[in-house]
Amino acid sequence: MYAYPIVADREIPRASAPLLQHVLDTYASEINKTSSVWSEFAAADLDYRPHARSSTVADLLRHELLSGRRFFGEFLGTPEPAAEQVLPPVISVASCSDRLIELASARLPFLAGQPEKWWLEDRPFFEVKRQRIWILWRRILHSAHHRTQLTSYLRLLEIPVPPTYGPTADVTWSGADPTRSVEAARRK
Repeated sequence: MYAYPIVADREIPRASAPLLQHVLDTYASEINKTSSVWSEFAAADLDYRPHARSSTVADLLRHELLSGRRFFGEFLGTPEPAAEQVLPPVISVASCSDRLIELASARLPFLAGQPEKWWLEDRPFFEVKRQRIWILWRRILHSAHHRTQLTSYLRLLEIPVPPTYGPTADVTWSGADPTRSVEAARRK
C-alpha cells in the first residue's frame, strides 16, 4: 500500500503481554501514516510555512524526530540514541522519513518485551507523573497533531493529501465508504 519507507507488518514484534499488541500495531501504523504524509513534500517545500509564526516543513520534521527521542528516552525510559545522533546529517524529506522509520523500528522490539507491569508504572512527564501507557498514547496523539499540520500545508500548497485513516479528496478507491451523512452514520 505504501510507496515509501514503512514499518512492515512482519517487522512488528509480538508483545509479551498480548493485551498490548494493539499498542505496537498502532504505533507502527502511525509511523507509516506520518511517513506517507512527509513523502508528499519536495525539497523545495522544506522552507514553506503558511504564516510567519508557523513552523516550516523542515522545522516540523526535525521536531517530530527530536521530540520522539525525548518522549521515548526521558518520559518512557527506552534506550535511545544520543540527541546529537537523532537528526540525519542532511535534512531532506527522504532522510527524515528514513530516520523516522529507523528509530521506530529500533523501539518496537524493546516495547514488545515489556510486561504489563512496566506499562503501568508511573514516570515523570513534564511536571506531572503518568503511566507509561498514557505517555505512549500521548506521543501518538502528538505525532498525529503535527501530521495534521503538515496535511494542511499540503492542501495549501495544492499537493495531493494521501489517505491516512481513509480516503481523502485526492485519493479514494472502490469500496471507500466515508461517513458523511446521517444515513451512513445509522449503519450498524
